[in-house]
Amino acid sequence: MILRFAMKVGCLLRNGSLVLLGLLVFGCNSSTDSSFPKNLATATDPALEIRWTESPTDGDSREPELNATHDGRIILSWVEKTSDKRYALRTATRDSRGWGESHTVAEGENWFVNWADFPSVIALQDGSLGAHWLVKSGSGTYAYNVNISKSKDGGKTWSKPIVPHRDNTQTEHGFVSLMPLPDGRLGAVWLDGRNMKDMKHEDEGAPAPQSMTLRFAAIDADGKLSDEAQLDERVCECCQTSAAMTSEGPIAVYRDRSESEVRDIYFVKQQSNSAWSGPKAVCADNWKINGCPVNGPSIAADGRRVAVAWFTGANDAMRVKAAFSNDAGATFGAPIEVEEANAVGRVDALLLPDGSALVCWMSGTVESGEIKVRRIRPDGTLSPASVIAKTDISRSSGFPRMARLGDEVHFVWTEFGNPSRIGTGTANISRYK
Repeated sequence: MILRFAMKVGCLLRNGSLVLLGLLVFGCNSSTDSSFPKNLATATDPALEIRWTESPTDGDSREPELNATHDGRIILSWVEKTSDKRYALRTATRDSRGWGESHTVAEGENWFVNWADFPSVIALQDGSLGAHWLVKSGSGTYAYNVNISKSKDGGKTWSKPIVPHRDNTQTEHGFVSLMPLPDGRLGAVWLDGRNMKDMKHEDEGAPAPQSMTLRFAAIDADGKLSDEAQLDERVCECCQTSAAMTSEGPIAVYRDRSESEVRDIYFVKQQSNSAWSGPKAVCADNWKINGCPVNGPSIAADGRRVAVAWFTGANDAMRVKAAFSNDAGATFGAPIEVEEANAVGRVDALLLPDGSALVCWMSGTVESGEIKVRRIRPDGTLSPASVIAKTDISRSSGFPRMARLGDEVHFVWTEFGNPSRIGTGTANISRYK
């Protein structure tokens, strides 16, 4: 069972060896808000009807990201392989009339391109765009920097990129989450390996300070950095971060790493004085695993409503879970089990106007996989799951993403092949206003 589990979720150490899993019994954090029940119930509403659509991407494309704007559009970004060693970050925006012209953000031959650590493009409060991608900083496999650029003309031209971290170490800096701050600045949360610059392979399990950290910085219109902060001193090395804006400020979720190798989902919030709260668990799954599962959480926020989705393998059971908050992330309700059988994870979360949420994820076996989505309510009620697309669960299939545009939810995913392409689809959600 341990070997099968490790192969299924892709839990590989960076030297390619299989991770050995040590699992603890599942248990929820008693500090969570008990007003939300754990029990599952099936909703009477039908499953979402998925309709495939024409993709705006071209060429050998992969690693899509999808983000909604505050003015009712969605922004798709993706990586396109333009030659043997050269890659480009491209983006296109969709409104009620359809997809607009695609634009190139940046391209290069010295990029760090990875199935799990991929670029993004978001819209800021003033309508400008912000983008990030990863560029190698040295000869080491995991020596790379975050590059961030802005566009004031809808993506036609982009500013000279800046690096939001000033440590100048040839270590890992990635798994970035961008967010539009209320004052017009761009906020960035990322995993930062500066404390690991002198670490040797045999030190991989070392306690802090030789650990991956979670960091934040804000960038103004002139590219000036401010509010730089370490948010957590020891986190999982290669699980995605996710961040969102509540009515009370930014909130970020990520996979923590305790000194006993428990890797559960935690969150931090920026407070009114710009300081960040201490790390807290969304739920204490008590998943003990001696290696990174490359399976981060996803967060969505609307005012004071927040939803978080994540994957866990606690108690040798692969599950996708979600939890809601109605106080801007101060507390979270008991977890809702979204998928209990054959869950692979790679989740995304999206809040709907009626207070429910959509969660999409990958499910299946090495022989056959699916990208699924289902609607969940804060009381634990589940709508039937829909299959967005058939897929395989290899790392090359990446992470599915979704965003809302009016009465429709749009889905994107990687269809790996030679060449790879971006699959797209939609579902109508007008009944959930």
